[in-house]
Amino acid sequence: MSLAIINSRANLGMTAPLVTIEVHLSPGLPSLSIVGLPEKAVKESKDRVRSAILNNGFRFPICRTVINLAPADLPKEGGRFDLPIALGILAASEQIPKDKLQEYEFVGELALTGALKSVKGVLPMALITKEMNRSLLLPKTNAQEASLASDLIIFAADHLLAVCAHLNAQQPLEQYVSNSCNVTPLQLYPDLADVRGQIQAKRALEIAAAGGHSILFTGPPGTGKTMLSSRLPGILPELTDSESLATAIVYSVSNHGFDAKNWQKRPFRAPHHTASSVALVGGGNPPKPGEISLAHNGVLFLDELPEFNRHVLEALREPLEAGFVTISRAARQEKFPSRFQFIAAMNPCPCGYQGDPSGRCNCNNESIARYQNRLSGPLLDRIDMHITVPQLPPALLLDQKKEKAESSETVRKRVLSARQKQYKRSQMINAQLIGENVMQHCVIAEKDFAFLENAIMKLGLSARAYHRILKLSRTIADLDDTDMIAQKHLQEALSYRLVKATSVVIH
Repeated sequence: MSLAIINSRANLGMTAPLVTIEVHLSPGLPSLSIVGLPEKAVKESKDRVRSAILNNGFRFPICRTVINLAPADLPKEGGRFDLPIALGILAASEQIPKDKLQEYEFVGELALTGALKSVKGVLPMALITKEMNRSLLLPKTNAQEASLASDLIIFAADHLLAVCAHLNAQQPLEQYVSNSCNVTPLQLYPDLADVRGQIQAKRALEIAAAGGHSILFTGPPGTGKTMLSSRLPGILPELTDSESLATAIVYSVSNHGFDAKNWQKRPFRAPHHTASSVALVGGGNPPKPGEISLAHNGVLFLDELPEFNRHVLEALREPLEAGFVTISRAARQEKFPSRFQFIAAMNPCPCGYQGDPSGRCNCNNESIARYQNRLSGPLLDRIDMHITVPQLPPALLLDQKKEKAESSETVRKRVLSARQKQYKRSQMINAQLIGENVMQHCVIAEKDFAFLENAIMKLGLSARAYHRILKLSRTIADLDDTDMIAQKHLQEALSYRLVKATSVVIH
């Protein structure tokens, strides 16, 4: 009996469960079978492996070959098992030694020439391999991503021959040492100083950045809504190492793959309004992360918000509150993180020019109401700030000598100062406060309770809106460097909830 055992890992959601590849050679008619719930791409690996072995001068055993991928009830997908299957066949047929195989975990897709191709989901595998105190042998194109798992011993190869030479101790591979993938991500973002005018919108953007609040810009076309939104990442703090790692894992297991150049760069996702609910929230079989998970620890921007399918937008409601999304299918259930900062933009009416002094808007009240009602009340209730972005006066646009406004770097310093106060006070940003934490850290003076109660009654605010106003007021007070929320902070916070109540006067 000839038996070889190789360790590898599957890609299952955000995890990488162990897969033990057992190769057994026995007398009988020549055949090769793969068992252990392989999907089609894994079944096809026998042809890729056979060609790779023969094309590199090795002997393919002419006997009955059974390859078991254990555990048997775990679905296996992709070409990631090509390399360990090939090594298992070579070890079982005594063309490479078996004694040191258990020191490694292997992953990689094989070309017919034996060249190693990259695979998805390497980072979760690298993190667990490090915990198991094994070395990881993988394609060179995946090595930098795997190196994000610090202190992991990595061997990177570009060909099956190089792997076999390493295992045979003929030409050992050098341990992979990564070049630092730290960049200066702040230099990659557009500058807030490029946006002329729109003082109120910039103020709202600063508050949103300081407390992690969601925001909706409403205004005619060409007023700078998209420009403002794209500059939000540039005034946010850099990602911490743990946040960067969590974001990198999402990209590693997705169809996009992780690019090491984006390390510590906050994601900015802006899907088109034709995106489906699966594209936005995640799904498929097997489940993959959607745009809200790809925006984890970053910004999700939805332009032309009412143009999105309503049921697609409604799918955002739970992730906006929970910070994660659970994708349930008949065969499995996967949980993906989705703690993103939500920012959106829309026109005030179908033509976009409601209230324009030139009288270009021909929309009647019915069509305007129908357009705005594409957004449900529960969704709007979850958006902290509703900002009107008006047309700029021509004189401001034509003035070429006017000095630039505040840069992103200047605004970012105030944002960082406000966030430091929040982390010192509650170990989280204000938008993440829930339950008793809101009442504990968002304290207002007794004399302001009557003012706030009157505002809630006149505006018909929900309990959720009340808590969001408190958290928003707390952020405004942090930017104002005050310990207690004052009435002026409450007034400013309330002004951002008057999207459908601009005619209400609060005394």
